[in-house]
Amino acid sequence: MPLIINVIRIKHHLYNHVVYSDSEMSKRALDFYQEMNQRRSLREFSNREVAKSIISSIIQTASTSPSGAHKQPWKFCAVSSPEIKRKIRKAAELEEEENYRNRMSDEWKSDLEKMATDAHKPFLETAPWLIVVFKEVYGLDSLGRRHMHYYVNESVGIVCGFLLAAIHNAGLVALTHTPSPMNFLTEVLYEIHFVMTEKISGIFEV
Repeated sequence: MPLIINVIRIKHHLYNHVVYSDSEMSKRALDFYQEMNQRRSLREFSNREVAKSIISSIIQTASTSPSGAHKQPWKFCAVSSPEIKRKIRKAAELEEEENYRNRMSDEWKSDLEKMATDAHKPFLETAPWLIVVFKEVYGLDSLGRRHMHYYVNESVGIVCGFLLAAIHNAGLVALTHTPSPMNFLTEVLYEIHFVMTEKISGIFEV
C-alpha cells in the first residue's frame, strides 16, 4: 500500500518579469544606489503630521519582504498617540540611563559619544509616528495550536531593511532605536497590543 501524503500548497502568483537592456539595468542600479545613499539616520524630527495612509503603504511595502517558508514572522504597531509616545519616551529614557550607568562598556560609550547621543530621547515624542516591529517566535492556528516559524531573526532583519527603504522612498526620514532590554516597551504597549508569541525587535521613529 503506497504512502499518500497530502501537501497543502500556498497560492502562487504569476511573476511578470520586465526585461531591461544592460544599459537600462546599469542606470537603474546606479540611480537606486544614489537615491539610497541619501538616506540618513536622524535624531532631529519635524512634528509635521504624516497621513496614516502613507504609513500604511510603507508597512505594506515592507511586508513584501521574503521570509523563511513564507511564514512572515513579523507584526507592526504604528503609534501616533502623543500620550503613548510620551509613556514610551519616559520608559525608554529610564532604561537608557541604566544602560549608560551600568551596562555599556567604556568603548561602547566612547563610540556613541562621537554621534552626540545620550540617554535623552526627545525624538520619541517629536516624530509623528513610531513604528514598532515585533518578531513572532512561533504562530498559533485558529485552534490555538502552535506551529513553527523559521529563520525568524533573519526574516525580521530583512523586513526592517525593506521598511527603511520604503520610508526613505516616501520622502520621510527614520531612526532605528533598539534599546536592550525591551521589557519597558512591552509594558507600555501591553494596553494596546500584546500577544504572547511576539517579541519586540525595535522602534523606528518616522
